Amino acid sequence: MQKKRKGKDDMMEEIRLGTIGSGVIVHSILDGVKATPGIRCVAVYSRTKERGQALADCYGVSKVYTDMDAFLADDEINFVYIATPNLLHYEQAKRALLAGKHVICEKPFCTKREHAAELVRIAKERHLFLVDAVPTAFLPNFEILKRELPRIGRIRLVMSNYSQYSSRYDLLLQGELPNIFNPQYAGGCLMDINFYNLYLNVALFGKPEKAVYYPNRFRDLADTSGILMMQYDGFVSEAAGAKDTWGENYVQIEGEQGYIYVSGGSNGLAQVKVVTKDSEELYNEQEHADRWLYEVQKLTKLLLAEDYEEIYRRLDVMLDVIGVLEEVRKDAGILFPGD
Repeated sequence: MQKKRKGKDDMMEEIRLGTIGSGVIVHSILDGVKATPGIRCVAVYSRTKERGQALADCYGVSKVYTDMDAFLADDEINFVYIATPNLLHYEQAKRALLAGKHVICEKPFCTKREHAAELVRIAKERHLFLVDAVPTAFLPNFEILKRELPRIGRIRLVMSNYSQYSSRYDLLLQGELPNIFNPQYAGGCLMDINFYNLYLNVALFGKPEKAVYYPNRFRDLADTSGILMMQYDGFVSEAAGAKDTWGENYVQIEGEQGYIYVSGGSNGLAQVKVVTKDSEELYNEQEHADRWLYEVQKLTKLLLAEDYEEIYRRLDVMLDVIGVLEEVRKDAGILFPGD
């Protein structure tokens, strides 16, 4: 895919963001936007005026919409950032693309590979950016991890854990049903937190030959924890994720000549330790603990440079991730509306 040539006057000078959603992740992204030149938030959409106004007031945004059509018709907005419940991503991203807006969509991009592929097709046909907003691949330590992989020789075993006890699990135990555990909104641990383990595996090693998910489910709802097993050519990868427990978050990649240990889990990559028979070295190029800041900064640079080729390349990883997610959750009996 070649970048479309434009005249100097046609080049994008600023990312003017309109947000859909008002949860915690939106605040994390907008904190990064506030600290990054070349990008700013110009409008907020929310189903309720009160929630939208509260978010807008936090970041000095003047426009608050509760009507989606009016929001998408705003010419000042050139990018739409989507951070709503998982099941809404596809329809909202499609509406935004068809309205001529570039789209940045939170993970998981879609619940079905077919839907994700349709969005990619629309974006490419209309020469629009479509961004899979996963912080992992924007982190400086991700590049270190890729660079150091050859040092440990032929890979034989990969293990990862990302466990983070959720206060919303307490609500589940009390009889409530938060969206994050509700199949009607495509919730569950695999879609939320074990997603990062899967994403890192696919970004590093490609799509696994086989995969199976063993979930812990709360009654007939979505999973609260589980283990994803992936078979690659020559090695196996185990990915554990939990929202009903907590533990040490890490990634360990073992090869015939050594191993790599990543502290902080698959979405933080806080430090990379490379151990071989002859040496042990630590790497960390992330001065800030805020992984979303790195995402916003690198993404802004790519978008203002109009690097369609790099953005579209990242979508290939996303399509494989969504394909594996859809396959393993259905095989495990975790079904969403439309399945």
